[in-house]
Amino acid sequence: MLRLATASLRPQPAQASVGVLPLSIQNNLTRIANPRAGSHVTPSLTPASTHNWTQSSPFSSSNAATASMLAIKRKRVKPVPNLILQLPKRSDHNLKRKLAKSLQPTESHTSSIVFPTASIPHVTAQASLNAPQATKNLFQFQSMLPKLPIPTLKETCVTYLKSIRPLVNNAEYEEAVRSVGRFLVPGGLGEQLQQRLIDRDNHTSKSWLIDWWNSLAYMAYRDPVVVFVSYYYSFLDDPRRVNQPAARAADIIKSAMEFRKLVISEQLSPDMAKSGPLCSHQYRYLFNSTRIPQLPEDVTRIAEPTRNNHIIVVRKNKFFKLDLVVQGGRELSTPEIESQIETIYQTAGVIHDPAVGALTTLDRDSWTFARNALLDESDKNRASLDVIERAAFVVCLDDSSPVTYEDRARACWVGDGKNRFFDKSIQFVVFENGAAGFNGEHSMIDGTPTLRMCDWMLDSLAKGTIDHGARPSSSPTLTTPKKLEFDLSPAVQFSIQEAESKFAQLTQSQDLNVIPFDAFGKSGIKKLQCSPDAFVQMAIQLAYFKTYGAFVATYEAAQTKKFAYGRTETGRSVSSESVAWVHAMQDMNVEPSKKVQLGRAAMKAQSSYMAMACEGKGVDRHFLGLRQLLAPGEDVPSIFRDAAFSKSSHWALSTSQISSEYFNGLGFGAVVPDGHGVGYMIKKDSLQFTITSKGLKNEEFGYYLVESLKEMRDLFA
Repeated sequence: MLRLATASLRPQPAQASVGVLPLSIQNNLTRIANPRAGSHVTPSLTPASTHNWTQSSPFSSSNAATASMLAIKRKRVKPVPNLILQLPKRSDHNLKRKLAKSLQPTESHTSSIVFPTASIPHVTAQASLNAPQATKNLFQFQSMLPKLPIPTLKETCVTYLKSIRPLVNNAEYEEAVRSVGRFLVPGGLGEQLQQRLIDRDNHTSKSWLIDWWNSLAYMAYRDPVVVFVSYYYSFLDDPRRVNQPAARAADIIKSAMEFRKLVISEQLSPDMAKSGPLCSHQYRYLFNSTRIPQLPEDVTRIAEPTRNNHIIVVRKNKFFKLDLVVQGGRELSTPEIESQIETIYQTAGVIHDPAVGALTTLDRDSWTFARNALLDESDKNRASLDVIERAAFVVCLDDSSPVTYEDRARACWVGDGKNRFFDKSIQFVVFENGAAGFNGEHSMIDGTPTLRMCDWMLDSLAKGTIDHGARPSSSPTLTTPKKLEFDLSPAVQFSIQEAESKFAQLTQSQDLNVIPFDAFGKSGIKKLQCSPDAFVQMAIQLAYFKTYGAFVATYEAAQTKKFAYGRTETGRSVSSESVAWVHAMQDMNVEPSKKVQLGRAAMKAQSSYMAMACEGKGVDRHFLGLRQLLAPGEDVPSIFRDAAFSKSSHWALSTSQISSEYFNGLGFGAVVPDGHGVGYMIKKDSLQFTITSKGLKNEEFGYYLVESLKEMRDLFA
């Protein structure tokens, strides 16, 4: 987990686990395991519109091809092919005038690019004259980062056999050994697939994995993003803002915009690990980014940030455009933002509009059709969607006042499904009682950038380091936030009703329990001479066995961001060592000293696998790449068809750590119908777990987690 020290722009150390959420791709596994199966069939349809933006931006001025690529039509356009664009070099001459002009609000002169799954161009742009200064450049190490490696076939197969041993019976293991032997035959299909993967790597300048991964894990995944892809953070309360939602929202907006300036001006220091710099690529998708539903797979739309300094505020299902940079490039102060938020509260009134935002909770195919119908209905609809998609981020002002951990968690994770726009990369949620949180769309961004953003924001607010500005002495009249209007045909209204009904069914089937643990935290675990992450992972294993009497494949997200375009690899947490220790813990005849010995061996095995996964030497991504390179007519090797492979990749436990002293929760959905999602925080003096599932034993699991943690503390003391 990349644990970022609070309130700092300096490079941060990375631990073994990373704040990246596990994947929601289990319904796609058949297609991924057998690319020729074609398990998902969709009707032919012209892709969704990318309507209503023009090319008066630095993108078009330096690249004539861009103008034709982004030719605007009032209806639908074809998906934009992957392009690498560069801004023209800017001189320092008359910089203030240029920057002030670039920050002036524009209604029609905007620039957006749609990217199917590939990287966005390296955009160099000054965000503001008064952007906070830092000593590092966000992308200074990008060209130096190594490419994601390809392990040898033998390395991966040996690791695979070791990882499956505790999960399968003897017969299944023996069959897996035979399958591996056939796969490793010199000159056989295994070696051929490996060579194809090497050839693919040799012909790309970025990563052999990234396009496959973004497509298979996210953009081609057709289930709703809500529950299956989205994740949430719940923030600690700000004691100064209790029952002051407008003030809390203004603080969050101002601090987010300050962080945004650091990102788009590239003045944010790069993430760092002990081994060196980490890839900054995902920061390019943080702001002004929207996932667009399309067939057969979605795309990402990025709006040019310096020309789109507005946000969307949602209240009573109504969408408001709030400009944060006004004429002359002046940024609104926090008091001015608060005043604008109060205006939105008043304008929204007490009546809810039809929930256009609920459409984003549909499965991606249904949302594609509904979006096309919405776009076809009127110019007004196209203009309103365009404003939402170009926005820096979304702020949701909810009616509810959640108090308990569970109520806050559920409200941040899914809410009522109406007062949202789940396709935006970033949504902040503010409640009537001043509580607040974050909801993230996961497709192009893992947890590290959003954790750093939220942690930086909340720490800066707590320490008073945010420049809130002040009302200008001339007290200019601010433009009233613009309410976006929609024309809703009977067909679209039916889709909204369908979305609301399906959302209710889906979310009501999801159980969520939060387990706070205040007996000790990171400091206490370190005093036991244990790795905090390994300690918690073993507690999860012990608690699961107490609950179900079994061991299951366990996914822990491991980051591969030390490599260019790196995202995640699977940390396989179950090992022969962990199984031996769990059995010993349940056996009263085993001496405590032996339990300690076995426990430390189990934690060492977990840490070793995570370290290997972070080096790009895990099992799962390599096997994915090999499977993708099967040619039409080639049989799927038995290594990918036997029981051991199926059992060891059915993630009944999907876990991830994201830790901030300013959060009181995080969570995500289980990735298989019979599984648990376990999000956990390791704070200095406390731990916290969020357990999700579909009708499983959450409460019992949580009880045994607390019991196991205390047993482990007593054992290793």
